[in-house]
Amino acid sequence: MVAACLSSMLLDAYPDGLARRVSGGIAMGFTAVALISSPWGKRSGAHMNPAFTLTFLMLGKIAPWDALFYAAAQFAGGLAGVLAVRLAVGRGMDYAVTVPGHAGVWAAFAGEFAISFLLVIVVLEVSNSPRTTRYTPWVAGFLVASFIGIEAPLSGMSMNPARTLASALPAWRWTAVWIYFVAPPIAMLAAARLYIRSRGAHRVFCAKFHHHNHKRCIFRCNYGALHNEQ
Repeated sequence: MVAACLSSMLLDAYPDGLARRVSGGIAMGFTAVALISSPWGKRSGAHMNPAFTLTFLMLGKIAPWDALFYAAAQFAGGLAGVLAVRLAVGRGMDYAVTVPGHAGVWAAFAGEFAISFLLVIVVLEVSNSPRTTRYTPWVAGFLVASFIGIEAPLSGMSMNPARTLASALPAWRWTAVWIYFVAPPIAMLAAARLYIRSRGAHRVFCAKFHHHNHKRCIFRCNYGALHNEQ
């Protein structure tokens, strides 16, 4: 959220909306890669999104109690990031609020559904293949960058209830906030259902990417079986 607010403020001077979105997308894509690859990301799995955590709860890879605390941390962390930026720059900051674009509420809902669905189906495919799993952070970062560049005019590109609430609460701007609490979880759960129907539940090995370290994995992990897959 610190990166989202600061990049929104710094790029606000761009007269060209497409150039602003592409630049912001690149910044946020690299931010995603950095967070996934950071020591914190290696320890936690870098979910950062309660809809994403809910998806892995449905897939049976995270305990309900852990999922609850993950969601609490995601909402608290997002809000703390925005408030930290406001403390640093003052009340005139850009809160990077996600709101529907000129195409309207249902276009925003469709956009949020589409990008949330694509994120999960692609990440599941890439991360659960021994040939492509090492590319998972970069694929996720590329998707985030692409969605900001392409989809942001429809919904502001959230995919994340915690991200939306973190901006909406201090800005006190609640325009169609229900979209961002409904579309991403439904889409991510639908993508996971499609994946296990086509690949099987046994082809979801863990709820985090990094295992080649000494950090404990708290998930219902079967990562060791990944490289036995053909």
